[in-house]
Amino acid sequence: MPSLGDFNPAMLVHGEQSVELHREIPVKGTLRSTGKVEAIYDKGKGAVIVMSTSAVLADTNEPLFTNTMSVFIRGEGGFGGDRGPSGPQNVPPDRAPDHSVTYQTREDQALLYRLSGDRNPLHSDPKFAEMGGFPKPILHGLCTYGFTGRALLHTLCDGDPARFRKMEGRFSSPVFPGEALTVNMWVDGESAVFQTCGGDGRVVLDAGLCTFS
Repeated sequence: MPSLGDFNPAMLVHGEQSVELHREIPVKGTLRSTGKVEAIYDKGKGAVIVMSTSAVLADTNEPLFTNTMSVFIRGEGGFGGDRGPSGPQNVPPDRAPDHSVTYQTREDQALLYRLSGDRNPLHSDPKFAEMGGFPKPILHGLCTYGFTGRALLHTLCDGDPARFRKMEGRFSSPVFPGEALTVNMWVDGESAVFQTCGGDGRVVLDAGLCTFS
C-alpha cells in the first residue's frame, strides 16, 4: 500500500474482495505469497485500485489460494485514466432467499478485529472516523466478510472447508460495531448468490457469489 503514492488514508474504503481456494489449506506448512497491483481506475470522484495476492506451498509451488481486493480512495480520481468495469453483477433472483442466517456483532467487534493486525484508526479512533465522514468508527470490511463467510461455509458446505471454493462480494455500505448481520443466499446448483444486510435491512455486502462442492 505505501508504494501507491501519497493519499489521505481516511479517504480509503474497502471496495471488493474475493478469495479463491485452489485446494484445502493444510494444518501445517510454509507458504510463499506474491502481491501485485492489477489495475488503477479513474472513477472521477475517486480512484479504484485492484490488488491481488497469490499463495503457493513453498516446498512444491502448488497453488493454495488467491486473494483479490479493490479499494476506493475518495478524492483521488480525475487523472484521466480508464474508468474500468461497471454495471450490476451477481444479482439475486426475484424471489425469497433459500437461506438466511443472522449473526450479532459486538459493540467492541472492531477493537477485537484489530488483533488481526489491521490497525487502521478508522476502526478505533472517533476523530479519525469523523475525518472520513463517519459519525463513529466503522467495522472492518473484512470482519463483515468473515461473518458472511462463516454463514456460507456452515450453510452451503455443512461446515466442511474442503467443499468451499470461492467467495466474492462488493462492500456497499459501512457497518457499525454492534449491528446484526443477516446473510441471504439464493442457491443454484454448486453456486449461490448472496447479500449481507445490516440491522436496518440495508445491503452492506452486495454482488456476492459463492461456489462450493
